[in-house]
Amino acid sequence: MTAVAAGVFETILAVGRLVADSSDSTGEIAVGLAVRLPVFAAALLVALRMRRGHGWARIALALGLGVVGMASMLIEPIQALAEGRIMGMEPAQIETIDLAFGASRVLHVAAVLAAVVLMFVPAANSYFRLQPTPRHSTATGPHPESH
Repeated sequence: MTAVAAGVFETILAVGRLVADSSDSTGEIAVGLAVRLPVFAAALLVALRMRRGHGWARIALALGLGVVGMASMLIEPIQALAEGRIMGMEPAQIETIDLAFGASRVLHVAAVLAAVVLMFVPAANSYFRLQPTPRHSTATGPHPESH
């Protein structure tokens, strides 16, 4: 949940920057929101399923957000470092929004890493083993315990 909150905060900062730059960025904002909002909603829904003990949700979050999501968060900063854009920046060039975005990104990455690790510690494994399996409808036949 912390990772999603950090992602939402980053999105708000990014939209704010695009609006402030007023570089006719309506299309860019719309595309960014069209991608990010469904991802955030899906992540929350899958996290809620995981909390209910659904093992598939744990795997989906680990692969989807722990691998794909993490890569998407790290590609841009790594490219910027490779191009020397961040390292050569003078302190006077750094704005408050840059610091807020950087702090949020660090929190976001740390939250994803912590979540992925915590999803697979022994206590979590026990939790998923102890959760009852979902019951099938009675249309497939009665359950033995219903007799």
